[in-house]
Amino acid sequence: MPDQLPRILRSDAQDNRERILDAARAVFAVDGLDVPMREIARRADVGPATLYRHFPTKEVLVTAAFADQMRACYTIVDEGLADPDPWRGFRVVIEKLFELHAHDRGFTAAFMAAFPRAMDFAADRAQGAKSLAELTYRAKDAGHLRADVVPDDVLLVLMANSGIQATSAPARLAASRRFAALAIRSLQA
Repeated sequence: MPDQLPRILRSDAQDNRERILDAARAVFAVDGLDVPMREIARRADVGPATLYRHFPTKEVLVTAAFADQMRACYTIVDEGLADPDPWRGFRVVIEKLFELHAHDRGFTAAFMAAFPRAMDFAADRAQGAKSLAELTYRAKDAGHLRADVVPDDVLLVLMANSGIQATSAPARLAASRRFAALAIRSLQA
């Protein structure tokens, strides 16, 4: 029975966990996923044992670090689907997803490639692709997307955005916003 109860962390342990996650997100954004766990512990100002007590493997740490981003992606697509104007919903989804990916330098794609078993990405991808496809077809049926646009085109554009490289975060964000505008115009009927 005790194994089924949720484990409540002491406040200092919770603080350590949050510092580790903050440090991991920051270092992954700058240096990618190849950063050693010891470097993350150093930046979080905790010992390696503390880091491994909270996150026994890098896969577990990366999963926790990117969980909020994954939820944000789904929320953005759900908001687009809820918009009564399918074209506006489509545009807002493209703009927000591009911005989200510009802030995290496309680590969703890197995460899925580096740690494919960390979450049930097959189910997550299927649901996300289904929702994005529904939004694409709604915008197309309303006459706003080109007749030859298919959902894979939208995924391709999203993947291209994650490859934007820039010298600074503001420059990357500006480039991503410009690319979003170009992508929307190129898909528009």
